[in-house]
Amino acid sequence: MSKNPAPLPVARTWRDIPQQVKTRALSREGRRRLTWRGVRLLATCAGLAVAGVAGWQIASVLRTGRGSLAAPRPELIAGHVVPTTDGVLDRAWVEQRLALPAKATLAGIDPAVLRARLLAGGQVQVVDIERHFPRTLAVHLSERTPVARIMLADGAGAPRQYLVARDGVIYAGVGYDPAMIASLPWLDGVRPRPGGPGIATISGMPVAADFLARAELDAQHLYKHWRVVSLARLASDGLIEVRSDQGTSILFATRNEEEFPQLARLDTILDSVPPGSLARIDLSLGNGVPVAARPTAAPATLQ
Repeated sequence: MSKNPAPLPVARTWRDIPQQVKTRALSREGRRRLTWRGVRLLATCAGLAVAGVAGWQIASVLRTGRGSLAAPRPELIAGHVVPTTDGVLDRAWVEQRLALPAKATLAGIDPAVLRARLLAGGQVQVVDIERHFPRTLAVHLSERTPVARIMLADGAGAPRQYLVARDGVIYAGVGYDPAMIASLPWLDGVRPRPGGPGIATISGMPVAADFLARAELDAQHLYKHWRVVSLARLASDGLIEVRSDQGTSILFATRNEEEFPQLARLDTILDSVPPGSLARIDLSLGNGVPVAARPTAAPATLQ
């Protein structure tokens, strides 16, 4: 009997049996899902790469103040200024005041500087500047409206006509209809304060402007004959004196007195006498209206 036993056969499993079956091919839906997974993976990688480059460039700009990003080509705004206004100023005036360089761009202008140029002189009251990239500059103006005229000395000392707005600002005035300017009354008895948005400023003018506006609206047939409006006694006594083109001096009260009753009484008085026969009418005393006739007639009081 042999001392070396014969080796026992090794146990085998079903995995050791040769397989002759082919691997099952992916279905059409499976291939599509696999393809989209690959596409999404590539897109994610590309996005991460782009974000990384952009982040590196932003960090470079923040760190050194310079970047490798190409700056967009600036667009010139010459010829692309769009002005609008509620008054009489035209495009030529706006462009002249703006004084933009030929190579000006929206990014290179300072709206505060342009606004100050347009407000200088006093005719423009409010300015709104909008930048519409790449090269449109929109300029919106709100203008003052004159309510009276005044004669002041200019820089050379010669008398010159200026306009007065309802807020008391005195300015030269550009673009108005000469006939409209000629219809405005002259202002007297005032002390303009130099400075402000225009040539000077008159205190108390809003009260006088309201009075003139009411007279023009309610009694235009009387207002059109007023040539001079004096505010000499407005601050002290609340009185406004008007001198008509017929030489009559008319005194109005502005304190605790409605303009319309005074205008109605004035209309009644002027209808009852010949034109130009009265030198003075004092409407500030209520119903008892002292009137002074010219030297050819005796003074009288109308009730």
